Amino acid sequence: MLQYVYDRSEVIAPFVASMIPACRERGFGKCSTIGVVEGGMLIAGIVYHNWNPEAGVIEISAAAVPGHYWLTRETLRQMYEYPFITCGCQMVMNIVAADNEAHLFVLARFGYSLIRIPRLLGRDKDSVVCLLTIEDWRANKFNKRLRQHAEPELSEAA
Repeated sequence: MLQYVYDRSEVIAPFVASMIPACRERGFGKCSTIGVVEGGMLIAGIVYHNWNPEAGVIEISAAAVPGHYWLTRETLRQMYEYPFITCGCQMVMNIVAADNEAHLFVLARFGYSLIRIPRLLGRDKDSVVCLLTIEDWRANKFNKRLRQHAEPELSEAA
């Protein structure tokens, strides 16, 4: 059974950064986190960083120990409830290496818009900026199955 640990950024952020080549050295800076724990062991982490409250946009980075089943419906609910419900974001963003086709496939199925950016991760390393609006999150088939949260009305400013 999975358990969730909140705001232990001093443990979870370095754990996630260690598994993402573009973040290993620099980390995430100021951030919020959710850890996914199985059998007392941290197996996955979600980091919310680069928060822009004026624009209502936050970046999400996540990573997991290979071989563990962690991306459950409950994990997805928790992962997106934090930015969209708790923080009131109107959009989340992920930056993914362009050669990480498996991750990009999952994000596309989840309703993200994908924009390829040459050299964003270095001279020879293209990336894809992945964007998910609150409207696309509400409309995606995975979220429709969850329906376990109260959806606030969008404000005119959002």
